[in-house]
Amino acid sequence: MKPTRSRYWVVVFAVALSILSYIDRVAMSKAAPYVRHDLNIDAAVMGRIFGAFGLGYALFEIPSGFLGDWMGPRKVLMRIVIWWSAFTAATGWMWSATVMRLVQFLFGAGEAGCFPNLTKAFTTWLQPNERTRAQGIMWMSARWGGAFTPLIVAYIFKFANWRAMFSVIAVPGIIWAVLFYRWFRDNPHDHPKVNAAELELLAANKALAGSHRDVPWLRLITSRSVILLWVQYFLISYPWYFYITWLSTYLKEYRGIHDDVKSGIYAIVPLFSGGLGCLLSGYLVPRVSTALRSVTFARRLIATLGFLGAAVFLVVCIRTADPRWSMAAMGAASFCNDLVMPPAWGACMDVGGKYAGTLSGSMNMMGNLAGFVAPQVGGIILARNGGDYAPFLYTMALAYLLGALCWPFIDPVTPLKHKET
Repeated sequence: MKPTRSRYWVVVFAVALSILSYIDRVAMSKAAPYVRHDLNIDAAVMGRIFGAFGLGYALFEIPSGFLGDWMGPRKVLMRIVIWWSAFTAATGWMWSATVMRLVQFLFGAGEAGCFPNLTKAFTTWLQPNERTRAQGIMWMSARWGGAFTPLIVAYIFKFANWRAMFSVIAVPGIIWAVLFYRWFRDNPHDHPKVNAAELELLAANKALAGSHRDVPWLRLITSRSVILLWVQYFLISYPWYFYITWLSTYLKEYRGIHDDVKSGIYAIVPLFSGGLGCLLSGYLVPRVSTALRSVTFARRLIATLGFLGAAVFLVVCIRTADPRWSMAAMGAASFCNDLVMPPAWGACMDVGGKYAGTLSGSMNMMGNLAGFVAPQVGGIILARNGGDYAPFLYTMALAYLLGALCWPFIDPVTPLKHKET
């Protein structure tokens, strides 16, 4: 019997959702100058609004990842997408900075757990040799969704203001949630479109499906590799959050690009380049692993080179006056940044095993704590330096250098051992 290919629809749904998640969050970056004008707020307050999303996302990552391990990703992702779509629309209804911060916090809280639960679905539905590649494709799609958001928003601005724009981009999420809930099953054995031959391919995953409440928390918080995965993800997310928060304002106020469409084209570069990095890394890791006969060394090598390359190119960006070449260097930094993504999320699947949702949720929590810290640090630095972005960008380059020091000490393949009671 020829195996069906139903498992690849999980990747299709993941790609679609990752695109939608980044459209919804990057839209605020493009709308920020108009939000600041209409609500009469300065850079520091805008930084706190950006940070509120990151804080809500971070605080609810572990609970949402744990729920995916416990209840399965089908119900949890349905809740996540409906919630965040509702608060995407609500963002356009805000009348003050205080209420906007509250809604952005709730928006982040609702979106938390999206990628950990997709990772849980990959762990259950895909063969081990397909998972890292799927992560690369998913994160490439997320980056590209964010990359083209400024142009999408600029086009919507021709017909509507920023308030109506948030209602427009909320609709596709509702459609996704309905279609996903109707098609997906937490266990491939329960899906009518999966035949026996495909189930045989996924036989090793059978123990990973179902409810897993007994998370080995002590082993999780005392594992050197887990702690370093958390640290490196904070350090890679700290500079990356610039691309989805301050970038549009940076292009307009610091680089002098005031036209929305032209600014949108420039804003494509970092996230589009990051998507290429995700895709390349997802394909390189298995091949380098085979060539070197070590998944551990391949993941360490590619992630370390990614951090170092990002630091170098970001310094080049800071020291380049021409906006075109400066954005090219920022794009190269983002490309190197995202070489780290498939090794990091692949490590969550292999180290976490049946607890992949919880482990990836904890790692993504640290990344979104950086999303809480970075925009506010940026707002404070800009307020104190008269809008000079260089000091802020140098803190980002330093984060990349520190991240490179983590990976040589991470074991990205050995599962957490848990004594059954």
